[in-house]
Amino acid sequence: MDEEHTAGYKERCAVCSEVDWGISDEGRFYCRSCHNVIERTKEVVEPTFNPSSSRITTLSRGARTKTPERGQQWVICEGFQFILRNQADALIRLGVSPRFKDEVLCELWRSFLQKSGQAYASSLGRPSRTAGVTTVLHRGGDTESSTNASETDGDSCNAGALNARSARDWSTFSGSLDAVSYLSGHMRRTRHSLLSMKRTLALIHVALVWSREPLTLSDLLRLVNEGHVPYVNAYQELPDEMKLQGKDALLFRVQSVPSHQVVHSDAQALIGFLKLPAFPPISRQSLLHPSLLSLRYLMDANLPDELHPWVCRLMERAGMADQTLHTIHLKDCPSLPRYDVQTASLIIVTVKLLFGLDDRTEWELSHEACDQDESGAMFNPRRWFRVVQAALSRAQHRRTQEVARKQWVPQKPLLLSSQKKSVALKTKRVAEQVQLCFEKLSGRPVSVQRGDPSSFRFLWGVGDSADGPSLHQKKLDGILTLKNGVPTPSNSTYWRPALSASQMCSRLYSDVEATLPRSFVWLLQLFCFLLDVKPAYLLQEVLRVEALVVKGNGKRGRKPGSMLRTKIQTWA
Repeated sequence: MDEEHTAGYKERCAVCSEVDWGISDEGRFYCRSCHNVIERTKEVVEPTFNPSSSRITTLSRGARTKTPERGQQWVICEGFQFILRNQADALIRLGVSPRFKDEVLCELWRSFLQKSGQAYASSLGRPSRTAGVTTVLHRGGDTESSTNASETDGDSCNAGALNARSARDWSTFSGSLDAVSYLSGHMRRTRHSLLSMKRTLALIHVALVWSREPLTLSDLLRLVNEGHVPYVNAYQELPDEMKLQGKDALLFRVQSVPSHQVVHSDAQALIGFLKLPAFPPISRQSLLHPSLLSLRYLMDANLPDELHPWVCRLMERAGMADQTLHTIHLKDCPSLPRYDVQTASLIIVTVKLLFGLDDRTEWELSHEACDQDESGAMFNPRRWFRVVQAALSRAQHRRTQEVARKQWVPQKPLLLSSQKKSVALKTKRVAEQVQLCFEKLSGRPVSVQRGDPSSFRFLWGVGDSADGPSLHQKKLDGILTLKNGVPTPSNSTYWRPALSASQMCSRLYSDVEATLPRSFVWLLQLFCFLLDVKPAYLLQEVLRVEALVVKGNGKRGRKPGSMLRTKIQTWA
């Protein structure tokens, strides 16, 4: 198409002296060789133009400066509200109950706006109009319905006329009305009332826990990373009437997906800020309770089903089966449980209890299982390690490729200033051409092909798509002995680092890891991959569970890295 419009223009480029012109999206000529943009524009022929029907009657002198296209007046909380609605709709399409959005998330959002003074308050915390601000989130309507509600429902939020300075600064420093005041020092000092992109994930997580949906925080972050829930470049789905520019980029531009620890801490701060009442109880029948959630992680780690009763027994021993410990209450249980990390820690402690994981006991048990097993029905730790390690290596390599091929550059660049627009458009054009070259050389698209979401990282079984043979039906007879008619682990001792959970941190983990058995570090890394968390973060929870189980938290004068050993018969 470009050749039809540029065929009559044979001038050489002033930069590279080539004659290879193209037409940009703005209709301007640019050199395909060096991407130099010239003043010449595409000529458009209007077929309906009739010279005899047009006559110049007056001459007027236009403005020397170009007036920016303002769009519709909007405030920051409305932008985040649209993003929250899109995130909730994406989760509902994936199977979450619709009541999660209508009955829980919408009410939490209203409570946040009221307590932060941004809406539904007698004195608003910023000069803007916020009437009917939850219309879009609750009804899922378009921009027009939100605007009508904002203009008519004035009593709910006591929204007055716009502040003179905000009206003057609108479209000068930002596309929204209150971005400048939102980033002021006063607002930064009240961090709990500030909205941010990661806070939308924290609010979604709190709403999922309240709704008792079987979606953990690691599941939510995985859906975000895979693109099933909008987060990176989520502002591109905002209505065209909401112009984003200038200071808005500091609020809506996302450089990376936050970690599990960051979102969990933000959700914990939100619960305290909102002063929420007691959450609905997380009973043993709930899929968030460790008794049922452990079944899912055992299947994903390709561990035998017979290990589940031992996990539940260990959970009872640690006193973690009570539903009050998993139900948030600001007085009795103010901490937000890390359901996924806690359940993974229970499984790791159980595997340590049965197999030792001291780089010696597990291999001795494997030899004994080989000697006793003639039919191949017994669980062999050595075979399990080989099968899972092969699948883990392939999955890690696949994840590395997906991260490298992930497209972080948005289709609509969000710029801090209008002066950088031409540079950003040129950079985008160069990036698109480089991507096209890579696609032609490799024979496949550069961007990651989004697959169907799944609760499992691995698929164990028989078939071409399986990651390896399933070991779920294997028996634990080779590692258990009968004592007084009660199955007891053949392993007689349990080791643990002489380190408490409060002492564990990311800086200390590198020193502690060098002293830990390799088999235990490998199991820790396996569950870190399943949950997408840091090893130090998971080890901290493992140490906390061990302290509850063993009833001795190692407050002895030992250096970090030394081992404490406990007789299993005393507490199993």
